[in-house]
Amino acid sequence: MHVRRLGELEAEIMDRLWAWQRPATVRELVDDINRDRRVAYTTVMTVADILHRKGWLRREKAGRAWLYEPVRSREEYTAGLMRDALGDSRDRPAALLRFVEAISDEDVAALDAALRTARGEPGGPRETASRGGAA
Repeated sequence: MHVRRLGELEAEIMDRLWAWQRPATVRELVDDINRDRRVAYTTVMTVADILHRKGWLRREKAGRAWLYEPVRSREEYTAGLMRDALGDSRDRPAALLRFVEAISDEDVAALDAALRTARGEPGGPRETASRGGAA
């Protein structure tokens, strides 16, 4: 599945819903966004509907309002962007090498643990956490 980068207001809406980890109404979203900048209720309602039609949000009627919540996690969204970026490369090994050279030692360790987990090898983040270590 190709993951298109979210637009500015789409990302603001998704960021809030991911952070809140609960369904929210357009009114709640508008009120929160308006703390930083002015945005019309109808604009947020339209963008939330677009995100729903694109499959990013599910919604359920609550009285006269819709409650919106994400269908996918922030991590799934980020992973999709990373897959798409890698898929655009003509030389995937070189792209991966450049990526790994540019990330922090902490991210290299996290990537190594994720690869071990994906392969079913000991020492992945879940196993380390279950032994009382940091994930």
